[in-house]
Amino acid sequence: MIRLEVLAIGRLERDAGGKTVNADSTCTMIRTDNGIIVVDPSTNYMRPMIKKSLVQAGVSFGDVSAVILTHTHSDHIQNLGLFLKAAIYVHEGEDISVEGAIIIKEEDFQLVPGVRLVHTPGHTRGSMSVFVEADRRYVIAGDAIPMENNFRKMVPPAINCDAEEALQSIKKIKRYADVIIPGHGFPFMARM
Repeated sequence: MIRLEVLAIGRLERDAGGKTVNADSTCTMIRTDNGIIVVDPSTNYMRPMIKKSLVQAGVSFGDVSAVILTHTHSDHIQNLGLFLKAAIYVHEGEDISVEGAIIIKEEDFQLVPGVRLVHTPGHTRGSMSVFVEADRRYVIAGDAIPMENNFRKMVPPAINCDAEEALQSIKKIKRYADVIIPGHGFPFMARM
């Protein structure tokens, strides 16, 4: 059975004018019969929490077989170098290339049974979310849904390349998810 564990809860802090002053992504681990996957390895600031969570879970960096980047903004990728044995997955259309990454071109790509990489553009052209079939239907949304308020109010991320595409991606996630793990913040139930 597939299990998800949030390794570190991300944060997003803005000043009074709405400018981002601190951003660290949420980092999530997916255990499958086919290996261990980490989604969005976050920032150097979150590194101690991620290390501690992995130790508590009985997992070493070398045990991780795949790292999925929902997109390539720096607050989601700074700890990528910790996972030296992992295959790295990025969707095409990202502005920053990641050396050695496997580029996903499909709109919906099954990585392993129960784990799909779904193109959810709008925040960036290549943004993707991870749709997981476990005890519930989970979506690790990255910044397609940076905060719970974006979902509740149906508001595209403040930073986006296409607000309408971003809104369509939120709707796509809403149709599937029971639980959403946003790019920054605690997991939440999609339906209340």
